[in-house]
Parts: sequence; C-alpha cells; structure tokens
Amino acid sequence: MTTAFSFGEAFANLTSQLSAVVFYAFDINGVAIPLVLIWLISGALVFTAYLGFINVRGFGHAISLLRSNKRSGAKGEITPFQALSTALSGTVGTGNIAGVAIAISLGGPGATFWMIVAGLLGMSTKFVECTLAVKYRQLNSDGTVSGGPMYYIKAALDKFNLPLLGSTLAMAFSVFVIFGSAGFVHVNQGFVQMKSVTGFDNAWLFGALYALLVGAVIIGGLKSIARVTSALVPLMCGIYLAASLLVMFSHYSAIPAALWLIVQSAFTPEASYGGFIGVLIQGFRRAAYSNEAGIGSSPIAHAAAQVKDPVSQGFVGLLEPFIDTVVICTITALVIILTGAYQTPGLDGVQITSGAFASVFSWFPWVLMVALLLFGFSTVISWSYYGLTGWRYLVGHNPKLTQLYKVLFCFIVSIGAVPNVMAVFDFIDSMIFLMAVPNILALYLLLPEVKADLSAYWKKQQQLR
Repeated sequence: MTTAFSFGEAFANLTSQLSAVVFYAFDINGVAIPLVLIWLISGALVFTAYLGFINVRGFGHAISLLRSNKRSGAKGEITPFQALSTALSGTVGTGNIAGVAIAISLGGPGATFWMIVAGLLGMSTKFVECTLAVKYRQLNSDGTVSGGPMYYIKAALDKFNLPLLGSTLAMAFSVFVIFGSAGFVHVNQGFVQMKSVTGFDNAWLFGALYALLVGAVIIGGLKSIARVTSALVPLMCGIYLAASLLVMFSHYSAIPAALWLIVQSAFTPEASYGGFIGVLIQGFRRAAYSNEAGIGSSPIAHAAAQVKDPVSQGFVGLLEPFIDTVVICTITALVIILTGAYQTPGLDGVQITSGAFASVFSWFPWVLMVALLLFGFSTVISWSYYGLTGWRYLVGHNPKLTQLYKVLFCFIVSIGAVPNVMAVFDFIDSMIFLMAVPNILALYLLLPEVKADLSAYWKKQQQLR
C-alpha cells in the first residue's frame, strides 16, 4: 500500500510539474493565457494570411473533391472520405459535448463566437498539415503507408541542415503521440454518462467490455478502423444533430435572440466571465481542444489517403475543423444557451449538456448517452492508430511489436473507467499539446513549399477545366 501510494503521489507530482510547464500562462487583467494556445492560434493566423484565406476560397473545391470518386492510380490505403472520417472520429468527441459546456460556463455565450472564429482559422492549419503529411509519407513494400508529422518534421529540419535536431524532434513527437493516444478521458466520460442515466456502476466491467470492442476493431489495422469510422461518423453525427435540432425546434422563437446574445457577449461580455479577454480565450481554448488543428494528430490519418496530389488531401482536411467546431460545437452551444442550462448551479461539463437535453424531453439523456459512447469509441480507435504510427516510427514495423502495442493499448482502455485518475487526464493533455511544439515549427519551415505546391495545383486545375 505504501509503495502504491508513493508511486501515485510521485506520478501526481510529476504530472503537476509537467502540466505547469506545458500550460504555462501569463496574466492579462486576471485572465490566464496559456502560451501553447498562443502558439496554436498565431500559427493559424499566419497560415490563413500567407495562403490567401485558403480556408474560405478553397471550401467549395474541398466539397467537390470529397464527392469525387476519381482515384485511379492513386497510392494509399484508404479513400479521402475514409481518411476524413477517421480524422473526424479522432476529434469529434467529448469536447463537442462536455467541452463546449465548460467554455460557456466559464466564458459565457460569447465564447461561442470566438470558438467559431478559431475553428475557421484552424481550417488553414489543417490544410497545411494534411498537405505535408501526404507529401512526405512513406509507401511501404506491403502497400501500407507510414506518414504524419514525425516524417515532415524530420524533412523540414533536414532542409535546414539540422538532421540531428530533426531526428530528435520527430522522435519526441512520436513519444508524445504514443502517450497522448491513451483513451482514458473518453472511456471515463462515457462511463460517467452511462452511470448517471442507467445507474450501472461497475467501472471494471464497463472498461473490460469497452477494451474488447476496441480490440475487435484495431486488430484489423487502419483499413478496419477506417471502415468502422466511415460508418460511425455519419451515424453518430446524425443522432446527435437530430437530437439537437429537436431541442432547438422546441425553442425556435428564441433562436434569433440567442444568436444575437452570442455576438453581443463576444464583444461586450460581463465582467464575471473575465471580460473580453476571458471570453475570447475560453472560445479559442475550446476550439483548440476540439478540432486539434496544429496538434498534428489528424495528418496521420490523412497521410494514408488514396490521392495523387498532396494538395488535394489538404483541401479535404480543411473541412475537418468546419464540421467539428463550426457546425457541431456551435449547435451544442445553441442547445445549451437556448435552454439556459449553463446558468444552472451545481452542474459541470457533460452534466450541463445532459441537463439541456433533459429540460425538453426527460428521455433525451439516453440519446446523449448513446451519442457520447459513439463519439468516445470512435475517438479511441482513431487515436489507437495515431499512437501505433508513433510506436512504429520508434521501433519499426515488427509484427510482434505491433501486436504488443495493441495489447497494451487495450489494457489502458480497460482501466480508463476507474475513477480518481485526474493525474492521468492531466498527463495525457500535456502529451497532446506538446505535440504542437515540433509540429507547428515544421509547418512554419515548410510553409513556402506548401504555397508553391498550392499555386502549381491551381494552375493544373485551370488547365483541366
């Protein structure tokens, strides 16, 4: 008992110190502004301006590419739609349900406006990430693909004659993504919602069943994951959006006032929410957590897409923050604001969203539970592939080591529902946001290259018309 307690205490202390470094913040008018958030948002602003607002002018082309099935001769493992579905399943999760509620409870309705702005800016970051992921991927002899930030991080620093630094940062990114892939948060939040709705309180059994389902999917590799996520993403989004629209319809007369409140509160917020800076930071923080633009996770999935031109997958990738943040997070915010659930004392996170649905129909928490479980499950299986890619970058493609990773991953999932693991949550968050440091550095270094590739791509498209 003493040893276990000592280890737990030591781990909690380590996590606390790590989190303090990763989320180091400076203070403006009493509002803490994390440096890592500035790193993400400033990158998105630079990429948007440098590429001539590609997030806006490339939106229509992105839709047309997604609808096209022309992939003859294209190398890769999965279709562009499956790559988008896998990436979306990794970002659409508890952040869209519980995270939005937290942002509004801390920053007020105005946080929604800045969340949308950050989501739109994040589309440019995704474009750059996904383009580079395909450009610098490796096609293996067995037909599989190895790709992601670790590959273009190494390539970027090699171009600047810093191969040792490139290798170090690429390996560091791989370590971060391996630890960041642990699905504790999603398993835990799914269990909490199931317990509150059904009364089921066996955390160990829940975790074991969850791990078995995850294992059944990931044992088949990326193609198996892509098949499941391409079916799950439309289903889970459909269920959640249908439920949300029903709640919004029951308050349809208040929608114009809610939209005006969002805009008004974004620029003239109440002091209790931290003023203008506090509201802006809450919105940007939630968008960063939600769509992960700049983190470097999604490019790992997009790298495997069956495309001839890397830029085309960049366009498909920019749709991700739009769907995740601009659409799903905004609808969640409207449900919470229309029902006034964020003003209910004693509720936090997913409880606020659940209370919003329950205020209209008492049985709606069941719908939310199903949506949350689907969101969480799809996120866990997508991140299993991200972690595996980092693992393979470090130890190679040895089949036995690959299976070892999958077994370890399922074991981690099985204990994710056990309570009192806040130190683990903080550790995983730290790992995920540490991924952004080398990733965005590489994006800056390779940005002129992306712009040149984009110009060549546009010229080619004009010739085909």
